[in-house]
Amino acid sequence: MLRLDFSVSDLNLPATRDKTLRASISGVQDKVQLKCVRGRYIVVESGGDYILKPIPRNTSAELAADIPANEAVTMDIAGRVFGIHVAEHGLVEMKDGEKAYLTRRFDRRGGERIQQEDFCQLAGRSPETHGENYKYDASYEELADLMRRFCPAAAVENPKVFFIILFNYVFANGDAHLKNFSLYRSAQGDYVLTPAYDLLNTSVHFPGEPTATGLDFFADGHFTSAYETLGFYSSVDFIELGRAFGVAEDEVREQIALFAEHRTAVERMLAASALSDETKARYLFRFHDRLKAIVQ
Repeated sequence: MLRLDFSVSDLNLPATRDKTLRASISGVQDKVQLKCVRGRYIVVESGGDYILKPIPRNTSAELAADIPANEAVTMDIAGRVFGIHVAEHGLVEMKDGEKAYLTRRFDRRGGERIQQEDFCQLAGRSPETHGENYKYDASYEELADLMRRFCPAAAVENPKVFFIILFNYVFANGDAHLKNFSLYRSAQGDYVLTPAYDLLNTSVHFPGEPTATGLDFFADGHFTSAYETLGFYSSVDFIELGRAFGVAEDEVREQIALFAEHRTAVERMLAASALSDETKARYLFRFHDRLKAIVQ
């Protein structure tokens, strides 16, 4: 594990946080930019090539000390087990022994900033225009429409977005809002989906979070008859949502089957992770619970 030569106290993190209406992972994490200079990672105010996320302070999140390890193992599972293109990342240790999550920025190439837009920006949503809940007052169906508007390769990229949404549901990420999906300019000059980022099991830390995934599924706010009967999302909901992303029913069922097929691999990675025993137990319970839900 990479060891940094500074401690949390050296970062001058804010002592308090602004209060928000919604408790969320994105609302509690501090982000610090780093640059690697002659093999040493140093803190910079801007122009950094890496983002460091230490353990959150002053938060209502449960088991907050495990948030960095949660993100690291969930990103590992997404990339290594399910083949999702994820941002470069890792769990690091600070000088005082505290763990932190480190990720390489993908909006920089060759030391230069490249153009990137998250889906709040693409939709023209901000706190000024849509209020404090601007990241959440939307739907995944709208996200698919935005992909078709702004991404020339939407027919190729939309199924990737859909699989990330499915992954977020199975892994109980209730904070997959509009800002957690982005497009950027590729080396070839076209706009494509960025590597996946901010993947973690948020329900471990916020058991009472208001949504199962972050956004509603459908633009008109409706629910399938299966959801109204069961009270949770199942394969029926994802088959309908898949149509919005151009994913056929047979392919949706194949994707759902992958999670059961790779259950043992997930369990092994969690067992070998740096999570505490209590967090491992919570994480596994939610993963198994969502697996049962998705096959309905």
